[in-house]
Amino acid sequence: MIALAWIVAGVVSLSGGVAAPGGSGPVPHPLVIGHRGACAYRPEHTMASYETAIRDGADYIEPDLVSTKDHVLVARHENEISQTTDVAAHPEFAARRTTKTIDGRRLTGWFTEDFALEELRTLRAVERLPELRPRSAAFDGTSTIATFDEIVALARRAGVGVYPETKHPGYFTSIELPLEQPMLATLAKYGWTERTDPVFIQSFETANLRALRGTTRLRLIQLMEATGAPRDLVVAGDPRTYRDLATPEGLREIAGYADGIGVHVRLVVPGDDGRGAPTSLVTDAHRAGLPIHVWTVRPENAYLPAGFRTGDPKAPGYAAEHGDVAGWLTRLYGLGVDGVFTDDPGVASRARDALT
Repeated sequence: MIALAWIVAGVVSLSGGVAAPGGSGPVPHPLVIGHRGACAYRPEHTMASYETAIRDGADYIEPDLVSTKDHVLVARHENEISQTTDVAAHPEFAARRTTKTIDGRRLTGWFTEDFALEELRTLRAVERLPELRPRSAAFDGTSTIATFDEIVALARRAGVGVYPETKHPGYFTSIELPLEQPMLATLAKYGWTERTDPVFIQSFETANLRALRGTTRLRLIQLMEATGAPRDLVVAGDPRTYRDLATPEGLREIAGYADGIGVHVRLVVPGDDGRGAPTSLVTDAHRAGLPIHVWTVRPENAYLPAGFRTGDPKAPGYAAEHGDVAGWLTRLYGLGVDGVFTDDPGVASRARDALT
């Protein structure tokens, strides 16, 4: 991992490069971002997952932030928690199962904003993909839901950074539980308020990043899917899509309010094989002064591009087997990306260090 003191001192560049001796320019050193921790091996967004990511060499750990009813930020991939906790096994909460429309999607289940933190603490985390990740599922029931405060405290102790995502920010603002203020307050509590601090704040929406630009000096990352459009643009009737934002013109606009981009890997390497010609997005982003972090590199054959899967596709368990993820990472590093979100920070840090 990169020592926190080095990051604060500015030895690590904003794009993830390490300053070369004698000031000769940055040596490429892409960041390893523990996506939901090390969720290939522990249930996602648990303290155990983040601790495993840190042990395995992550430079940053990534929590997705949602709010409780009493406005405490907790780490869950979604505010609907039936797939990631044992809430369905708690009869005392059966009446809270409901249907809501979140960012245009109709969902039925249990939602964090309907629980106080004390109530959520009675639940236990479970693996969302048990058939693909039995090693993680073995830890079902051993962890509670983590608060953002706990995660930042862990990162501080361990000497790594945090990379929080504001999840459904427009929705949470609409129900008077905005994510931004308590997030910034927690970061400030631990002394992280400046551009040089080891923090990236990310969002798939654009409006809250623009608002954050006026209230914080911390670095902001515009996330981009391979398809679709930012929810706030859709609501506003703006026809632009994520692919419009990924054009040189779109990137120049992003540079006016954000400090980098986090993109679906298909925007960098299109197609199913993973070995085809890349797009110009890495070059275009760098020309706009934007570091580019790609997501998500997962080790299982089910998630790897076809050109990096290994084994017999007809064999039982093929989808869950780990393929040539190191080869896929090496390909991405070679294209000049500044960081990777990964479910297996150990293999990502080893592949990176072998090159750098």
